[in-house]
Amino acid sequence: MNPDEPNKVVDQKDAEPVAGRSTVPIWLIIAFGLLFYWSQLFLAENAGGFNKEVYSPYPSLEEVALANPQDPGAKLRAEGMRIFSTTCAACHQASGLGNPGNNVPPLAGSEWVLAEGGNRIARVVLYGLTGPISVKGQEFNGGTMLPWRDTYSDEQIAAVLTYIRSQWGNTGGPIEPPVVKAARAEARPSYETADELLKLPVK
Repeated sequence: MNPDEPNKVVDQKDAEPVAGRSTVPIWLIIAFGLLFYWSQLFLAENAGGFNKEVYSPYPSLEEVALANPQDPGAKLRAEGMRIFSTTCAACHQASGLGNPGNNVPPLAGSEWVLAEGGNRIARVVLYGLTGPISVKGQEFNGGTMLPWRDTYSDEQIAAVLTYIRSQWGNTGGPIEPPVVKAARAEARPSYETADELLKLPVK
């Protein structure tokens, strides 16, 4: 505007453009929030942890591994890992090192786990264990392991025993279901003890 013409009215179409401001509608903010939330749920369920080895329709690498062809030993160990993770790891720990403070002996390097044959360790899982036991030169006294004979089948117990005999540096061979079946047939009214187990022949 010319200062010499203070009263001159500027035509609207000749005025310089000015950026306007307006409030974003609340419904649009809510819609974007819901869309973001849904996308996170979708990715959590279908992205497989963004692992390139996971593909549809499997949600995780573990599911992919179970779906692929496997040799019988690998399939047995995979089932054993599942059972160990859901049942045994709470006490014996995922590391297999046990919990000495709570009288839970280790499975890693345990002479009981690695003993030739599997009838003794099968009976521990089937009937439970109470009283003192020596593992790797250390005495464990006061703990009691629950029996699992009514929870798991012979095949499932064989699987978890095969798993623990092949983990954490353990090099024991697989335990076959007939070994567990034979141990189950020798029914006991109460928990096993270390002294009674040592009297059993290895088979």
